[in-house]
Parts: sequence; C-alpha cells; structure tokens
Amino acid sequence: MTDIGAIPVSPDTGSLAARELPFATPGGVSRTVKAAAAAPSVHNTQPWRFHRVDDATMELYADLDRLLAVTDPMGRGVGISCGAALFNLRLAIRMTGHDAHVTALPDPAARPDLLATVHAVLGDPPDRNERLMYDMIPYRRTNRFPFDGRRLPREVFVDLVHAAHAESATLVLVKGRTARRVLDMIGTADDTLAAEESYRAELACWTDPCRRFDGVPEHAFGPRPRNRELPMRDFGLECARPSADFETDPQIAALFTRGDGPLDWLRAGQALQRVLLAATAHGVSASMFSQPLDLRPAQHRADQSGPMGHVQMLARFGYGAPVPRVPRRSVFEVLDPVEVPRV
Repeated sequence: MTDIGAIPVSPDTGSLAARELPFATPGGVSRTVKAAAAAPSVHNTQPWRFHRVDDATMELYADLDRLLAVTDPMGRGVGISCGAALFNLRLAIRMTGHDAHVTALPDPAARPDLLATVHAVLGDPPDRNERLMYDMIPYRRTNRFPFDGRRLPREVFVDLVHAAHAESATLVLVKGRTARRVLDMIGTADDTLAAEESYRAELACWTDPCRRFDGVPEHAFGPRPRNRELPMRDFGLECARPSADFETDPQIAALFTRGDGPLDWLRAGQALQRVLLAATAHGVSASMFSQPLDLRPAQHRADQSGPMGHVQMLARFGYGAPVPRVPRRSVFEVLDPVEVPRV
C-alpha cells in the first residue's frame, strides 16, 4: 500500500460557507475528493473513481481497469484500497459539519463496480479526534525502510486496536513464535510470487519509472534487508538496491474481519486507514504485507477463517525516519469531469 500528496487542512465548520453541503461547490468537491484519493492502495494503483450525484451525494466506484489480474483476480485488494478512500471521504465530509451516511454495494447485481453511495446530512461539528485524523492524511506514508527497534507503548497499540474496532474490525499483535512463523510465511509467499513470470510482468508495469502519477517509484522501494531477516517485498528483481539492517524483532499485527466478501473488504479498508491515521498521529510508521493473501486461492478463502474471522492485512509498525511521498493522480483524473458543479 502507498501514499499521498498534500491536501488542505481541516476547514472551519464554524463559518456559514463551511456548513454548505460538501459537494455544492467546485472547492468542496475538490477538497473531499482530494482527501479520498489520498488513501493508500495496493502498488499505488489508485483503483477508484468518484461520481458526484448532487450537492449532498457522492458515489465511489472501483476502477476495474486498475485491477491486478495476477495477484488480485477477485478484487480483494481493490476493495480494501477503495475502503481506505471511503474512510477518507467520510472524514472530509465530517469536516464540513455533516455526517456521512454510507450505503455499501447498493446494486451489486447491476453495478458491481459501484462500491458505495455516500450521502451527507447535517450533523454536529467534527470533534477533536476527527480533526486530528483528517489533518494526518497528508502525513501518512508507507515506510519500507528500517525501523529503529523501539517498541510501541502499550497505550499506543491499544489506540490502534480501538481504531480498528470502531470500523467493526479486529487488530491483533502477533507475538513470539507465531510472529516468526508469519514472517516465514510472508517470505515464502514473496519468493513464490517472484518466481512467476506473470507476477514479475505485472509488478514491472506498476514500478515503471515512466509512470508519473501512480505506481511505486524506486525511491519508495526501500533497501533489501541484509540476510533477509525481514521479508520486505522485492519490487525490482533486476534493480540494484542497497542492503540494510532492519529491526530484529519487528512488531507485526494482523487485521481481521468476520467475513470475507466485498462488504468485508470495504470494511477492512476503512479500518486499515483509520488505524494508519491513528498511527501517524502517534508518530508511528507502518508498512503492509499482503503476499500470503495474494496467494490464497479464491475457492479456498472461506476455509481460512479462524476464531477472529479472516485475515485481511498484515502490517508492520515501528519508528522510522520520514520517507518521501509517491505520485498521486489529480482530482480531475478520478472524478467524472461532467459532475463538477458550476457556480
């Protein structure tokens, strides 16, 4: 999952203008869509489209042209990525003093790419925590570089757990031998994927240096872990990358949802983004692992449920140096152009 460009700070909901419906003006549409499109996405594919219905309503669509056919044929990654965008959209609506009423998958038979309809209704001004999360959107990054090994204080991880729970998901810290088994599983999955020509071709497409507004640029790859102590994704098998020592005891967490279908993927994406923004507010860095989930055969996904449900993402948390942002498409590339209101 990858990152964002700059967006405006939270607007002043005390002014009359700020209490206007969020999609009533070009500025309102731009602000909310820019926040939504700042979400992380698998390989920075940014697989979303937005359609303004009226002054109070926005639709979120999956851009299936950006589906990763090799690693994400069922669209789980697209659903999680778009779920993260949906959470940001909800936050941006809250900044205007409105509540976001979401109808997920409103017409799955006729429009499976229509993931959510979001309707704004007048609500209370945003609270301090909502403003803080919104203001963290420009600062969240995916950090694939070494962390310094410091442990997250218990109260910080508890806050991340509460963030996931607020979106009906469960975040669990993976410890001890279980953590080592999970890391070994990630490494094996990454090796298996890297051995497939179709996977390498797909990855090459999204790491092409000619891509200017999406994909993962070389500066975001991070170094190769020396002695493979941590199975970071090898984005460029042919790329000469430096090696570095990573933390010897990485802090790994698993994000669960009760089910494992399109609604659950949207839920997981919203939970993941809420967790990542909470982490950013605490000065905590994060990177994601999805390789074992990419290899899970679609026909056997229901067999993977455990006591807490289905794993939707594995994440590494810690304290790392700041990293640069990655490319981002403009609002007018992700928003249906004819739907921008005129004033």
